[in-house]
Amino acid sequence: MDVPLYLMSAAGVIGLTAALGVRDRRQRRHAIVANFPIIGRLRYLAEELGGPLRQYIVTGNDEERPFSRDQRRWIYASSKKENNYFGFGTDNDLEQTPGYIIIRHSAFPVAAPTPGSPRYDKEYRCPAGKVLGAFRQRKHAFRPGSIVNTSAMSYGSLSRKAVEAINRGVALAGAWQNTGEGGISDHHRHGGDLLWQIGTGYFGCRDERGRFSMERFVESAASAKVRAIEIKLSQGAKPGLGGVLPKEKITPEIAKIRLVPMGEDCISPSSHSAFSDVDTMLDFIERLADATGLPVGIKSAVGDLGFWSELAKKMDETKRAPDFITIDGGEGGTGAAPLAFSDHVSMPFKLGFASVYRCFAERGMHEKVVFIGSGKLGFPEQGMLALAMGCDLINVAREAMLSIGCIQAQQCHTGHCPTGVATQSEWLMGGLDPTLKAARLANYLLTLRKELLSLSHACGEWHPSLVGLERMELIDGFRSISAPEVFGYQPGWGLASTEDRDEVRALMMESAGVR
Repeated sequence: MDVPLYLMSAAGVIGLTAALGVRDRRQRRHAIVANFPIIGRLRYLAEELGGPLRQYIVTGNDEERPFSRDQRRWIYASSKKENNYFGFGTDNDLEQTPGYIIIRHSAFPVAAPTPGSPRYDKEYRCPAGKVLGAFRQRKHAFRPGSIVNTSAMSYGSLSRKAVEAINRGVALAGAWQNTGEGGISDHHRHGGDLLWQIGTGYFGCRDERGRFSMERFVESAASAKVRAIEIKLSQGAKPGLGGVLPKEKITPEIAKIRLVPMGEDCISPSSHSAFSDVDTMLDFIERLADATGLPVGIKSAVGDLGFWSELAKKMDETKRAPDFITIDGGEGGTGAAPLAFSDHVSMPFKLGFASVYRCFAERGMHEKVVFIGSGKLGFPEQGMLALAMGCDLINVAREAMLSIGCIQAQQCHTGHCPTGVATQSEWLMGGLDPTLKAARLANYLLTLRKELLSLSHACGEWHPSLVGLERMELIDGFRSISAPEVFGYQPGWGLASTEDRDEVRALMMESAGVR
């Protein structure tokens, strides 16, 4: 009996489709394709056609939020070591974009080693301009090896494979991974240095009542490659609110790591129980530093400026001090937050950081502390401005997520992240290959360091921390306003001490073979 041609054709199409689906699920290069075989391929077709079509139908390259198409394209290309250049010139309307950043290049830029020369550094090493823990002479003070590191992202909010990918990636890039307040898991132990964040829930260092336990703190700090401790007071996207990890996302492993019970929502209170004011907070910092020898700092969004003025005053008078201060902008990301908090509570990074920095600079304490900035700073021009304003390091979170596969689906709060980054679904994270994504994160971090170094060289300096804020201008219509005027900085503010600047300049020049 002859089989009709159309049935044979249909069977062939079905067979080929099934084979392609199996192949898609088994491959590990693209999480979307692995999690959604066949259908996931349409995303890449849409991405290819999206640019030309958007020019005529939907949005421009700079209109999407929170990250524009141009920004995401730059991260994706950088992470894959593809061409991240843009042709035909800028499509931004410079004079009609309030706050548009302009960097004043030097007539005599630094002639750094170029590709192919013996001293050319393919890893674009760019250490911090200050030593972390130097002012308080911590036993394990150190100079961070990378000016760019990953920001706080907890296991539980992120999948285990995403956490592993980030840890492996920072190890490749010589950077560190901020654990987030969710504690230290086995997925944080793949070679990368850690900045262990301790929040109000004291996850990984709490007793049965949820209060801080020094014994468990010391034990946890010694169990992994912890280089520094960060006490989280608040974060930019939901300051003063605390947080909740829903019981549906709590696995036995997460419960063990956080030292919390199964079957209950995991609550991070809005405030700390281990201290209640600036004095007791400084005492707590010193206790942690004395117990471990590690540098200890704080992270906070900016609201009440009285707190920062009092902190600078106490540091000046008592010499007790956090070793670093991380300022998180209100535009920073989160797994989930009420709209009013993410949109309207806490100051945006530039205004918030400038306000805090002035509190310390007015007392001469700005040179005694390492400043870290976070809040959409993972792009060369934004990072350069933050460093010129006085940041010694910058942290990236959502940009790091984009580099390991995030597509800005904005489903973090649902547990249904389609790329397996912000979910605990075994099926969805099945398409995320930690080894491949680690390389992509490392490529992104190296590219960002490369471009920060290129900008500093264009300004005539060997290192980004040597570029003064006077090199920055902000456009307001047809007026250009100097950044020091915009932010109320005095001459010299934003720079480290002369000694620190001389040291980092010598390090970079020696690396380049310049005497």
